[in-house]
Amino acid sequence: MGEKLKLTISGIVAGIFSGLLGVGGGIIMIPIMVSYFNLSQHQAHATSLAVIVPTAITSSIIYGFHGQLDLPIAINLAAGSILGAAIGAKIMVKIPADQLKRIFGILLVLVGLRMVSL
Repeated sequence: MGEKLKLTISGIVAGIFSGLLGVGGGIIMIPIMVSYFNLSQHQAHATSLAVIVPTAITSSIIYGFHGQLDLPIAINLAAGSILGAAIGAKIMVKIPADQLKRIFGILLVLVGLRMVSL
């Protein structure tokens, strides 16, 4: 199977989870990119963020057509997220890859535990 096809299939899987569960794709794509496509942890995080934009726009439009989007809340969260993303990206490039991987793993576990306990 060609590299482009593998990437496309990975994107489809991440997109399905993103649209279905609102996970943004990062929890699916980052581990795939690091382990399967041999990207560095930093490259995977940056690439995941680039992929989230079209994924989020597409899902938001569809959810909006179905009356599920709270636009005022989305706009306010987006404004804060833009500032937070800039700060986070500047911090991320200073963190060693192994430490970044650990932090990401801990976050996944904590979010998973929180979701299960709801």
